[in-house]
Amino acid sequence: MEIVPGIHQIDGVNGNCFIIVRDELTLIDTGMPKNSTKIITYIQDVLKRKPTDIKTIVLTHFHIDHVGGASELKKLSGAKVAIHKKDADYVSGRKTPPVPRGVKGMIVKVLIPLFFGSRPVEPDIYLNDGDTIAGLTTLHTPGHTPGSICLFDPVSKILFAGDLLRFDGTNIKMGPLNLDQGEEQKSINKIAAIDFDIMLSGHGIPLRPEASVKIREFAKRNTWKNGSPGK
Repeated sequence: MEIVPGIHQIDGVNGNCFIIVRDELTLIDTGMPKNSTKIITYIQDVLKRKPTDIKTIVLTHFHIDHVGGASELKKLSGAKVAIHKKDADYVSGRKTPPVPRGVKGMIVKVLIPLFFGSRPVEPDIYLNDGDTIAGLTTLHTPGHTPGSICLFDPVSKILFAGDLLRFDGTNIKMGPLNLDQGEEQKSINKIAAIDFDIMLSGHGIPLRPEASVKIREFAKRNTWKNGSPGK
């Protein structure tokens, strides 16, 4: 579906992914493995473009529901894959991804690879905080993962938030399975200082209008004590 002119969200890939439609196509995240066909079909049937029009695939972090289709889509399109340097070794397979502590971490470690294994993909571009890619400003926002990023589009005033935050239609929430709650809080405060009209997250629905105002209110209301958010 088209969020605003030139910004599309592809549904049904078990993790939101977005396409920025300009002279070239930029794909933000790729959903779970085996969903590449849905993305290609959308590009061909809805956008009336070719898969090779995808020039850049930006991954907000290394989790499988965001990078699962990256390897196949890279092969189909010839696009360059970009990710923050601190998450790069996890998607390439050079390092074993860290998982949260406790029961949820064990579930992620054992069950996700068993049922949803994805192929490693070699990044072409290693992003740093402040870098510009495909007209988007990279914001390093660790906490969910060491190399989590948000992307700000100054043209549309949209913030692509990855799994830093999400909106369920009623409440703004932190992303699940965060590795470092302290870093997460700092990252939320970081994006709260930016002015943006819409927040598009890896899960949930768009937060609009005046999204940055709502994020600032969320950041002020919430404090982190003993690793847990509270009011």
